[in-house]
Amino acid sequence: MSDPMSPILADLIDAPSAEGSAFRRVPRTGVIYVSVEAQKRGFTLGAPGWCNLGQGQPETGPIPGAPPRIETIEVHPADLDYAPVPGLYELREAVASLYNRLFRRGMPSQYTAENVAICGGGRVAIMRACAAVAPVHLGHFLPDYTAYEELLDVFRRFQPIPILLDPDKGYEFTSDELRREILGRGLGALLMSNPCNPTGKTVQGDQLAAWVGAARSLNCALLLDEFYSHYVWEGAEVAAAEEAGEVPIISAARYVEDVDRDPVVLFDGLTKNWRYPGFRVSWILGPKSVIESAASAGSFLDGGGSAPMQRAAVPLLDERLVREETRAIRAVFAGKRELLLRRLREIGVRFDREPEGSFYAWGDLRDLPASLRHGDDFFRAALERQVITVPGHFFDVNPGKRRMGRPSRFRHHVRFSFGPSLDVLEEACDRLEAMVKEAR
Repeated sequence: MSDPMSPILADLIDAPSAEGSAFRRVPRTGVIYVSVEAQKRGFTLGAPGWCNLGQGQPETGPIPGAPPRIETIEVHPADLDYAPVPGLYELREAVASLYNRLFRRGMPSQYTAENVAICGGGRVAIMRACAAVAPVHLGHFLPDYTAYEELLDVFRRFQPIPILLDPDKGYEFTSDELRREILGRGLGALLMSNPCNPTGKTVQGDQLAAWVGAARSLNCALLLDEFYSHYVWEGAEVAAAEEAGEVPIISAARYVEDVDRDPVVLFDGLTKNWRYPGFRVSWILGPKSVIESAASAGSFLDGGGSAPMQRAAVPLLDERLVREETRAIRAVFAGKRELLLRRLREIGVRFDREPEGSFYAWGDLRDLPASLRHGDDFFRAALERQVITVPGHFFDVNPGKRRMGRPSRFRHHVRFSFGPSLDVLEEACDRLEAMVKEAR
């Protein structure tokens, strides 16, 4: 691929509005783009023969050791009305209570329902919080979650500041480097996924405590997307939990001193950690003042979530059930992680860092045959074999497409998901192996 810009990327860059039109072209995020391309070839959700390693969705059916899945939902008469924009009080209280039990036992400062806003999915939660951010420099890492790109471009109140993570260093970023970035670039806020989507790099333990301490002392808001915080495989905090016979779950909530003063805002929901993406139930956890602003933003952005789905979510936040679900996730997904990493290595894919968290593997293609070394080429070749992946350049978050005229730093990468069932992963790996052999 000799062109300086990927054909896929070029296709996604905003074109000027047609003469006389008030509308601009909104690019598709990475997962939406690859799903649409697959649909052109016959893909639909549940379609036989397809291996979807692209979509960020865990398998949603029963798995060994997990609590029974919800299959019916009772609709209360009151839930036919609008839900409160901040969310049902019962669910807000259940979220606060769960965080206190998991991460804040014995600590004087405790979360309450007023520290929680319920939203209709993860993007909506982050969108509400961003609408409440003051006009500051907002840092974001490269690579990171594809949907941040348009979100950071839509809200013009703050200035997105990219921070490049070095693949040669395994995407490591210390608390000292964080302090230098905050002070040197004048950051007022930082948005990131932890565990990281797509690399699986996870900030945890003493390092995460130091990050929270830096945010506190330098008054820089940490906006942490913790949607994969129950999918953690390696690291100091994981090892400590396993040694104590506990199931590891990470969250910056463990290191907050004062829940209403520390500038730490967390996002999570049922999508990944509870394996209920169809519920579209998420939450924002943070200081009361932030929650009040996020609720005000919700009144004009989305109007609030679904009352029946929120009520159905309340019993899912029982601490015992959460630990059972997380333990089952670890048992099942750890095996799928090992399988995918091993099979991809065997065909020549290498990894800058094995995923410490999430259910993604961030593969470097540069050792593959020349025709498959670019993420776009690999994606299209795999698509012909009914395997969906996501090219790495989608994670080179570039709000407003301001960095133009040069190839993405992640054009040789692909994100592979081990969210699907084991049999789907095995079939996908067989097809990718045959694809690489044919190209050699």
